[in-house]
Amino acid sequence: MNPDDPLLKILACPLDKGPLLLLPAPEGDTGGCLYNPRLHRRYPIVDGIPQLLPSSGEQVPEGEHEQLLQRAEQAKRTLP
Repeated sequence: MNPDDPLLKILACPLDKGPLLLLPAPEGDTGGCLYNPRLHRRYPIVDGIPQLLPSSGEQVPEGEHEQLLQRAEQAKRTLP
């Protein structure tokens, strides 16, 4: 999934129905994830398919929340 993918504009968190941030996978990793900063929940992307069932999301601890927000901000800045 790419940051300019039109699907990203219509995807929403299954719990609060709000927008999600795309977090590309770190270098050398595959997949990436979609992140809800309001609920601190991360949803994996497996083989290019977002896993947006409430049970597939995982709660993110506060320290990791800050790192994910920084990663999302970096991803925005590197867009062409």
